[in-house]
Amino acid sequence: MMTRTARRNPAAARTIITIDGPAGTGKSSVGRTLAVRLGLDFLDTGAMYRAAALLALENNNSLDDADGIAQLVREADIRFNWHEDPPTLLAGDRALTSRLRDADVAKAVSPVAGLAAVRRELVARQRRIGEAHPRLVSEGRDQGSVVFPDACVKFYLDASASVRACRRAEQIGEFDPAAIACIQTELVERDRRDETRAVGPLRCPTDAVRVDTDQYDQQQVVEHLVEVAFDRVPVLRDVLHPVAAGA
Repeated sequence: MMTRTARRNPAAARTIITIDGPAGTGKSSVGRTLAVRLGLDFLDTGAMYRAAALLALENNNSLDDADGIAQLVREADIRFNWHEDPPTLLAGDRALTSRLRDADVAKAVSPVAGLAAVRRELVARQRRIGEAHPRLVSEGRDQGSVVFPDACVKFYLDASASVRACRRAEQIGEFDPAAIACIQTELVERDRRDETRAVGPLRCPTDAVRVDTDQYDQQQVVEHLVEVAFDRVPVLRDVLHPVAAGA
């Protein structure tokens, strides 16, 4: 959430920072930590696509029913409760956050996220969030290339498929080599789908700072992103570390 100092500073009225990259690069955890460090709000767009997949599963929609799932998203009024930290994702008055990482949702999210009608609906919602929360770190697959092409700082996190598979396996407590190999295969297939879909494909924006996270832990990556943000948007440093009057 915003710091009080950041909220008061008119010079920092609009600061959009995007973080894109493939699955398993730590975008969500890095993005959330970066937002806290910079006194910005954090938008997890992946959670919105997971919510769309969850709605499709709950309503027995085919995962290629683009118009039907887009209609479910509209009717459910997917949105965040920004009064909570981290913000809870809601469909109507129902909190969805606890279901979004379940295995059935994780399996369904990639095909659902590739549907043009669903992406149009959620991209429009993400842009409205950017208008309502103009001091924002936004994480996803197409944030710098499609949703916020005018972002003041764009990052693209990357890592080898083998490293990403090991990280994902550690998250779920799976240490069997065969299981890790299966996770890696799934990640590579998801990369292929994300990179080749017709709408909002995964790609590194030409003006993004590309960060290979293979050799770095989360804290090291965050520190690097903070320094780049300070360099690109100096007012961020001033907001967090205001110079004493008359100094």
